[in-house]
Amino acid sequence: ASLCGFTGLKPTYGLVSRYGMIAFASSLDQAGPMAKSAEDCALMMNVMTGFDERDSTSLNRPKEDYTRGLNNMQGALPLKGLRIGLPKEYFAEGLDANVAKVVQEAIAEYRKLGAETVDISLPNSQLSIPVYYVLAPAEASSNLSRYDGVRYGHRAAEYDDLMDMYMKSRAEGFGAEVKRRILIGTYVLSAGYYDAYYLKAQQIRRLIADDFTQAFKQCDVIMGPTAPSTAFKAGEKADDPVAMYLQDVYTIATNLAGLPGMSIPAGFSNGLPVGLQLMGNYFDEVRMLDVAHAYQQVTDWHLAMPEDI
Repeated sequence: ASLCGFTGLKPTYGLVSRYGMIAFASSLDQAGPMAKSAEDCALMMNVMTGFDERDSTSLNRPKEDYTRGLNNMQGALPLKGLRIGLPKEYFAEGLDANVAKVVQEAIAEYRKLGAETVDISLPNSQLSIPVYYVLAPAEASSNLSRYDGVRYGHRAAEYDDLMDMYMKSRAEGFGAEVKRRILIGTYVLSAGYYDAYYLKAQQIRRLIADDFTQAFKQCDVIMGPTAPSTAFKAGEKADDPVAMYLQDVYTIATNLAGLPGMSIPAGFSNGLPVGLQLMGNYFDEVRMLDVAHAYQQVTDWHLAMPEDI
């Protein structure tokens, strides 16, 4: 959403059914709407949410109307009383200067709408990348084991025996990055390394979630950049997977905690879109959508198109 310049919402884990999706990392996978505006996302959420007995992680809770507060914020200061948390870790080294400028301008617009900004800290958020790339590959290696050419996925055209079919089917059917993640995941789940890597990552995941619990005692929503830079050219980072992984540094923590997150267009840097990230407490999508909608009522970045470069 950030790189392409539109509004995207990742709901609280379990709010939208994952039935029908190919499982990658079951404790992280979520489905959410991507649209032009927060209002469109709210309309989609009204249809997408709800209990699904076919999804074991689906939450059985009352349906909500996600559009109910969109136009309730009236007056000169429609966001008066809203506390916006600004994590210091999200504005540190690694953030592109032009992206930071756009994000700060968006935050200034929120102050004009009456919101108050509060400095907060998410001290374990910097560990989210290594934690994610232990947990996600571990779950992926397990989920993707079914794609062996027997019942699911690609099957090699020629093979000598069953083992040869397995090997050729998986070698041909998976790309380089998928193979990399399967190998990493199999390694961290192996008998000698499970406690050292997978179990430790789960413990840090709990600490990351606890950081958010403490932060939401000080603020109503958390705000910052969605990505550290604008979109890069196709294939530009293909030879440097770590650089690619670091593009997720501001968003992965919400996945690990199961929290809802949003990205809304906030401007451009060198002709390319910049996203402003909103993070809310569990099941606080209505407030997030209201906050995003208020910004989109006084700006038109969600309607602007990137330059043809």
